[in-house]
Amino acid sequence: MVISNKPLRFILVALVACLPLISFASPEVDTVKVKTEEAHEVTEEAHAEPTDVKSEIKEFINHHLLDAHSFTFNADKETGAHNGFSLPIIIWDNGFQVFSSSKFHNGEEVAESNGNYYVLHHEKIYKTDAAGTLTEEHGHPTNVTPLDLSITKSVVGIIGIAILMFFLFTGLAKSYAKNGGIASGAGRFFEPLVLYVRDEIAIPNIGEKNYKKYMSYLLTIFFFIFFLNILGLTPLGFNITGNIAITASLALLTYLITTFSANKNYWGHIFWMPGVPTPMKFILAPIELLGTIIKPFSLMIRLYANILAGHVVLMSIIGLMFIFKSWIGSTLSFGLAFALSILEILVAFLQAYIFTMLSALYFGAGNEEHHHEEAH
Repeated sequence: MVISNKPLRFILVALVACLPLISFASPEVDTVKVKTEEAHEVTEEAHAEPTDVKSEIKEFINHHLLDAHSFTFNADKETGAHNGFSLPIIIWDNGFQVFSSSKFHNGEEVAESNGNYYVLHHEKIYKTDAAGTLTEEHGHPTNVTPLDLSITKSVVGIIGIAILMFFLFTGLAKSYAKNGGIASGAGRFFEPLVLYVRDEIAIPNIGEKNYKKYMSYLLTIFFFIFFLNILGLTPLGFNITGNIAITASLALLTYLITTFSANKNYWGHIFWMPGVPTPMKFILAPIELLGTIIKPFSLMIRLYANILAGHVVLMSIIGLMFIFKSWIGSTLSFGLAFALSILEILVAFLQAYIFTMLSALYFGAGNEEHHHEEAH
């Protein structure tokens, strides 16, 4: 079997689809010194650092789950030092404003760029004055939020996985060409997965006639999600597939491919379903059309909810170690967390499989041949 280089093109497609959504950066715990025009004391109290163990664990889970404008490995609460590196801030505010996230000093200071001032509050960038004033209403800042196109922590992970896949599968394709269709090196591990996607997902759901034109996307989306899920299990703190903006981008790709590659029989079943009375066709058409939108929506929610829930449960169990004051409770929590981590590896594969399988199922429905006779 010779593996085509076409999957590499779709890596870039998936990356480009996700990049416009990087402004969906979610709140990460920070120590922003908010200055409000009203209720200053109340605001300071609301954003105070947690003092009890349970609150600290909750904040730590939020820190792990959500996106960030900087890459922080660990922080010293006593000295306030953060170990990590800054990421580029790219915002549109009467022109591009580009600077390093280090200007925010982990959310503690106001950043200046070309005479404009910005603050980082709960990982959202707000325009402000030199004093860093934020006007709040019902507990939420009302300051202008410029268009945020920054390279966030999730984007770093996406780019890293895209580069890994590029070199990994380029090497696999070259090894096939060099060794007469026999994989070598890391390709020996991934070859069974490639064959599994082809023989157990693509062909049964799409058919022998049409499956080849979708194999590039199916292989790319399977390994892309699988690698991102595995990356989320590392101590680096990534939660990319637990970000609904990312899963929405991937689901949108499936929807667009299904829509623009479907044959006329697919659309005929949606807008003028054969075999039913004519009055019913007018009723069923909008329902069927709505179904085409619900399908990718279910893809988005399924991947997002399962990965996010897995991270929350795992981090919560780890947090129990710091709540229990005895060696028995901590040992049990560690054992349960270890067992759940092994299970999460299975979930990482399972979610990649489900997303790929359902995508193939939708592609197969879009290319199904006409088998029904119109009722007379």
